[in-house]
Amino acid sequence: MNTPLQLLLIAGARPNFMKIAPLIHALQRHHRAATAAGDLPGRPIHYRLVHTGQHYDEKMSEVFFRELGIPQPEVNLEVGSGSHAAQTAEIMRRFEPVLLHAFAPPPSKTGGPESSGGNPDAAAPALPDWVIVVGDVNSTMACTLVAAKLGVKVAHIEAGLRSRDRTMPEEINRLVTDALADLLLTPSEDANENLRREGVPEAKIKLVGNIMIDSLIANLPQARQSQILQKAGVTPGQFAYVTLHRPANVDSRDSLGAIMRELTRLAQRLPVVFPMHPRTRKMLAEYGITGAGDGALKIIEPVGYHDSLCLTENARLVLTDSGGLQEESTWFRTPCLTLRPNTERPVTVTLGSNRLTTVERLRADFEAALNGAAKTGTIPPLWDGQTAARILAVLASPTAA
Repeated sequence: MNTPLQLLLIAGARPNFMKIAPLIHALQRHHRAATAAGDLPGRPIHYRLVHTGQHYDEKMSEVFFRELGIPQPEVNLEVGSGSHAAQTAEIMRRFEPVLLHAFAPPPSKTGGPESSGGNPDAAAPALPDWVIVVGDVNSTMACTLVAAKLGVKVAHIEAGLRSRDRTMPEEINRLVTDALADLLLTPSEDANENLRREGVPEAKIKLVGNIMIDSLIANLPQARQSQILQKAGVTPGQFAYVTLHRPANVDSRDSLGAIMRELTRLAQRLPVVFPMHPRTRKMLAEYGITGAGDGALKIIEPVGYHDSLCLTENARLVLTDSGGLQEESTWFRTPCLTLRPNTERPVTVTLGSNRLTTVERLRADFEAALNGAAKTGTIPPLWDGQTAARILAVLASPTAA
């Protein structure tokens, strides 16, 4: 009988689960196919899911995992918030014993030789074949560091993304993770080029496509049943969808004030749906900034994934500083303005519907979009909902073992 391929899947925050869910679905399909066939065509595959608890989210409940169609994590490290250094160190400290005994057999009830005597540190290491990390949060880098020091192979999903801006903590996480990972699973050809320029051997780089699009396609039926348009009182194709939360945009009185003035002006021509991030709402209150658009500037509570997909698909225009929304608007071919000086997802600009903008240029870009100059672009190659299947095929291949 073949020795099972053992995978330890890591997620640190809510968006990470959106990226890990398609891989779990692919693993579940693999298991069902093997069960139906009565045998496995290749190695059996076992996995465990670890949540570092980097971000506390009250919505991260049983309902959330049920909606994604995945089990709740078997392990939650419950690290919580803290400075980048403190959080990274705590993740490493708590993750190491989990990694060492990820696939250890349960202790013997008889207390025989195979028993650890109730002390998990006394058990023989039972390391996975692969640690799978996603994205660019502190958990991604921290768990990669632990695995690399223990000689466990790491596969990084969404490898090779670069903003060229090292003031972004996420950029540091990307660089360190990709330097240490053994398998770099990239979403687009530009990511491959970034890794080649950094001297990564070609054999480590695998273009597999964008796993977030797997989640988008899988959740599209539910998104199209959303009632968010009716609740917001808007018509498909006749509103703008706005999300803003990055410190560069909302932590400055001048920047946030200018943005709100432009949104108020835009709302005089086109309804604006603005699910406001708690950080943005806090800064508006602190600065005493108000927004008004005769009811057309609709500031609402944050929305869930399905509602957000519905808004993105049906908007005439998206304004955001989010990485994920750049990708989702590109897939829907909805014109998108990204209020950032750079993006780690340039394919959304070169091929997709995205365009970078600034506070100073915002009014002109709004006008251009409303006057028919908005960009719809094309969907990049391999953004087809099959990325998780390609990842699983790479991991299970003899060359990856």
